[in-house]
Amino acid sequence: MASGGSPPLASPCLGGMKDFEMALADLLQQDAVVPALRVNSKKQLLQELAAKAAKLTGIPEREIFDVILQRERLGSTGVGNGIAIPHGKLNRIHTITGIFARLETPVDFEALDDQPVDLVFLLLAPEGAGADHLKALSRIARVLRDQDLVAKLRATDSASAIYAFLNEEQASNAA
Repeated sequence: MASGGSPPLASPCLGGMKDFEMALADLLQQDAVVPALRVNSKKQLLQELAAKAAKLTGIPEREIFDVILQRERLGSTGVGNGIAIPHGKLNRIHTITGIFARLETPVDFEALDDQPVDLVFLLLAPEGAGADHLKALSRIARVLRDQDLVAKLRATDSASAIYAFLNEEQASNAA
């Protein structure tokens, strides 16, 4: 939590971040929320996320899929408690971009705790994002550790409600 109330980020490209917390609203647009995704496997999940990311960014789906799959081969991004944060860097993306998906049925994600995953936050960053990419990952992980928020996310299949919950959590943490 930032002390003394954090100023809002002035730029959607997150160029001048200091020590204040990154807002999820700067990473995630409402049309990037998939409230009830139907998939049967980790691979299918990553393919669906890549397809959604391609629509949002204009970058070819295969390029996105290859980057996130390559990262998964280094080790699962399933962080436990049914949550995964797949991520990757692309040279053709200009801003850090997120996609949130709630799965209708959890899938095996080879997570650290061996629990199936039903909440996924895909994060894509420019090649040169450096510390901003790490700050975004850290922020997402911190927000998704909140058990009350996670329960709310699992209890709805409304994209607007999910988006509001994620941003409500952001606002309450900034206070």
